[in-house]
Amino acid sequence: MQGFKDKTTVLVVDDSPDSLSMVNLALDEAGIAVLIALNGQQAMNVLEQITPDVILMDAIMPVMDGFECTSEIRKRLPLIPIIFMTGLSEVEHIVKAFDAGGNDYIVKPIHPEELLVRIRQHTNSARMLMEAQGALDSLRQHVFCIDKRGHVLWATPEAQTLLNKTQGGGSIELNDRFSRWLSSGQAGHDLALPLQEQDAVLTVYYFKQTEEDEYLLKIQSPNVEIDPAILEESLAITYREAEVLLWLAHGKTNREIAEVLEMSPRTVNKHLEQMYPKIGADNRTVAASVAIQIILGGRIGRPRNQEVSV
Repeated sequence: MQGFKDKTTVLVVDDSPDSLSMVNLALDEAGIAVLIALNGQQAMNVLEQITPDVILMDAIMPVMDGFECTSEIRKRLPLIPIIFMTGLSEVEHIVKAFDAGGNDYIVKPIHPEELLVRIRQHTNSARMLMEAQGALDSLRQHVFCIDKRGHVLWATPEAQTLLNKTQGGGSIELNDRFSRWLSSGQAGHDLALPLQEQDAVLTVYYFKQTEEDEYLLKIQSPNVEIDPAILEESLAITYREAEVLLWLAHGKTNREIAEVLEMSPRTVNKHLEQMYPKIGADNRTVAASVAIQIILGGRIGRPRNQEVSV
């Protein structure tokens, strides 16, 4: 184990003797240390002892297949590159591999030169990302990174603490919100997440794309007081309409707003219809954007390069 510290280490997870022999030979000639597991469960056991630089993962194996193994690895090691190396070439299997958390997909038969290029590329990217993460951690920034599916790949301790405090802060719900918002974030629209305290909101803005499927985000306003009266006074709407608009800005549905404010969904919809022309909005998204802008005093929900008039 000690000898792996100064060289690239690859864990090969495959139950095919032919594949193992070919890959082991190619990696060994390239000066890469090789660890071998014959199924997903063996791979998990290896990972309890050592963390390789890259994992080469077969799809179909006994005991635990590559898809399940990859999903389990992602819970423990969100940054480690996982390259699927399998004979399955159907689109459904490729999609399944990426959904499980794979970074790349190579169809057998494997060409050693291509494999080495992929390993080098993913190793360099992962190391750069880990160095960036370490630098951000040392600066104690509220920064985190997601992929296209909204999965949090890593977060500084301060950012993770705040994300854990969001309402309904389960990972599945957050993943869905981040995934749906990502394209808007790239266009300059910030995301507001209500915290568990009903008078606070977490504001996330898009920073930059670091890799093909890695997006760096930053938390801008971790604690902002919210009072419906602010919306009532600023937008010249009734207090009840302000309450509805506030929860709309929280991302709540009409039914959820109705439950919170103890009214029917039909009444909520009526308030929205009456309020839209008052604030110059023609849909829920624009209304929420206007509300968040007023609450946070910035161009939240609007492109940052455009002036906002309310």
